[in-house]
Amino acid sequence: MDDYSKTSPFQAPTTTVEVTGGSHTSESHYGATDTDRATNEAVSHGLQQIEAKKFHWYSYFTTADFWIVLLLGQTLALCITATNTFSTFLANGGVSIPAFQTVFTYILLSLIYLTYTLYTYGPKKYGKILLRDGWKYFILSFLDVQGNYFTVLAYRYTNILSAQLINFWAIVCVVVISFFLLRVRYKIFQILGILICCGGMGILLASDHIQGTNGGAGENMVKGDLFALVGATCYGLTNVFEEWYVSKRPMYEVLSFMGLFGMLINGVQAAIFDRESFQQATWSNAIAGYLVGYTLVLAFFYSVVPFLLRIASAAFYNISLLTGNFWGTIIGIHVFGYSIHFMYPIAFVCIIVGQIVYFLAGSILGESKKPWLGDNQEDGIAGFGTAKLKALNEARRQGMAPAANDTV
Repeated sequence: MDDYSKTSPFQAPTTTVEVTGGSHTSESHYGATDTDRATNEAVSHGLQQIEAKKFHWYSYFTTADFWIVLLLGQTLALCITATNTFSTFLANGGVSIPAFQTVFTYILLSLIYLTYTLYTYGPKKYGKILLRDGWKYFILSFLDVQGNYFTVLAYRYTNILSAQLINFWAIVCVVVISFFLLRVRYKIFQILGILICCGGMGILLASDHIQGTNGGAGENMVKGDLFALVGATCYGLTNVFEEWYVSKRPMYEVLSFMGLFGMLINGVQAAIFDRESFQQATWSNAIAGYLVGYTLVLAFFYSVVPFLLRIASAAFYNISLLTGNFWGTIIGIHVFGYSIHFMYPIAFVCIIVGQIVYFLAGSILGESKKPWLGDNQEDGIAGFGTAKLKALNEARRQGMAPAANDTV
């Protein structure tokens, strides 16, 4: 069950209620059902029981959630490193098609999640959602595509050091937008954790500068920096909006629309901007393999992100990706013959410590309890990683909740 919040920054008030059972769902526009009310009461009871437990500053670190969040964050950072590695292989092989190569990822997402969503909802219901909410999913997909495009484009004109410094702007965007639109109130340890992580990334960038691996002067620094700024802003907006979507809707629905609209938007951009590069590219079996690897890794990345956004937040997601530069260097040592600077391990430890500090003195529920979903998470979905599902499971253990009918 999931309702659209009356305080949503994206939609006017509604009374839509979705009841999930088995593989199919049904909607009611006439207010909450008895099942909905029973579920809300069970969630309220479960939340009270969880939050009433004895809590210490280290309590969240003893939960499975914390270790899952930490593991997911590093998994995503490795995925980004892998996609960058495949992109480097493509560029070294004479293929530079940043928009075109991502089209395959959106196509794969559509094949997987659009197919499953159509099966689950049926064409009629999916069509209704498309008419009602399609424009919002279009905006999400558009921002995502532009974030990818402008970030890659920036590296053509500016140097690596400058582009990576500007990428910090994505974290600022996430914090500011979450504060004003989603009513997120960051604790002192969260701010401190973010600053420590940024400091660790600063050490990485400083070591790159010392080693002279920052990419040189760049073709057009001002133009490249502006592209990087646009890309970072789009990424920040995308992360916050996606966190809002997956906390209220099934993840397969969100990914189905991101795949569908992303495929269309990216396809148009590729046809316009990559046509000449595509014709001049040198094609081979190795290049095809790199494209397949890039597509599979990025599709996996898109599939995992919603889980992290539910259990943690867009802010934690962004600071987790800061370790990507470290993993990239490790791969570069073995694949491209890079040499590691002694400051890299120090920087990596700083970023991991910052992520741990981020959760100091937090709730036992971590960041899975979202402020925009209501005190009892009544406007959210009972899906994997959500506080609502944790509360329902707690209530079920005490025999005070209906049978499991959760969705992803």
